[in-house]
Amino acid sequence: MFSHVTLGIADLTRARAFYTPLMELLGLRLRFDSDEEGWIGWQPNEGGRPLFIVTRPFDGRAPAHSNGAMVAFMAADRAAVDAAHRHALAHGSTDEGAPGLRPHYHPDYYAAYFRDPDGNKLCVVCHAPV
Repeated sequence: MFSHVTLGIADLTRARAFYTPLMELLGLRLRFDSDEEGWIGWQPNEGGRPLFIVTRPFDGRAPAHSNGAMVAFMAADRAAVDAAHRHALAHGSTDEGAPGLRPHYHPDYYAAYFRDPDGNKLCVVCHAPV
């Protein structure tokens, strides 16, 4: 469905430190990382798309996030949701919702929500039953 998702960041070094371990926890592998271009991208381990990219905005202005926008990553299981949330909070994230079931979405929706160091809202979710 998606080719790629891109989030604006202010500091590539800080974003690399935050996102690299998070993407590894979620089973995504590095596709490119360029200080010169100002972006880092990950893809599924089996290759192809979609890509997840963090980048300094091309127009040179500060990144800005909007209210209501969010990127949600699939996790293999609930333990991966828990681990991703712990990692995020330990690396400069702010909590937007602790790991747990959200049965108002569906009975097996297990997710955690947080904001990266630039304020972008992220979700890690597992849809599988226990």
